[in-house]
Amino acid sequence: MLKLDSVHTYYGNIKALKGISLKVNKGEIICLIGANGAGKSTTLMTISGIKTPHSGTIEFDGIDITDMAPHRIVAMGMSQVPEGRRMFSSLTVVENLDMGAYLRSDKKERKDDIEYVFSLFPILSKRKNQTGGTLSGGEQQMLAISRALMARPRILLLDEPSLGLAPLIVQQIFEIITRINKEQGTTIFLVEQNANMALKIADRGYVIQNGRIVKADSAGALLEDEEVRAAYLGV
Repeated sequence: MLKLDSVHTYYGNIKALKGISLKVNKGEIICLIGANGAGKSTTLMTISGIKTPHSGTIEFDGIDITDMAPHRIVAMGMSQVPEGRRMFSSLTVVENLDMGAYLRSDKKERKDDIEYVFSLFPILSKRKNQTGGTLSGGEQQMLAISRALMARPRILLLDEPSLGLAPLIVQQIFEIITRINKEQGTTIFLVEQNANMALKIADRGYVIQNGRIVKADSAGALLEDEEVRAAYLGV
């Protein structure tokens, strides 16, 4: 479904990605783990068209999207939940969800999808008329995921969904990610510092270090890998 081949991305003269190659198959949960500054978020922003790679290719369902505008990539069936939530703080919960469905014209189905995300996150139904800025950090993360789902993506890119959240909320978020994958068949590409949680729900994983992929294996194998355990699992 998604393929990166030798992707290089720069910030000015600084090379952030140094020949990234990876693939995500339909229906999988794939995680990308690594330290701060390793290139995890840059990978997602390059995939979704926010950053244009200096070289290399990105394909989505066999179509080259390397130089494609972000809104066109969304229209093809890809949504990103950005790091730090970035919901519209002055808009209500429902208005944020409507923004996620901006490219859609099917009003009946949009209403059905709002009910679906409320079934995933019942607290959002109770907060539906509150502005995003009044929500707790966990509720904002739930809203950011729900907003991305309103575009009906076939692949969902998640950037650090556990960042700054209490352990109980993190557990709930990861359970919902798994549920979205199973119930909707949505492919998940997860960037996460909480390597232990990410690898426990993923099918496969990649380890990025200084802009390069240094390991790629099944999630189970990475959980048992001594170098991964020492560097990212605190073992």
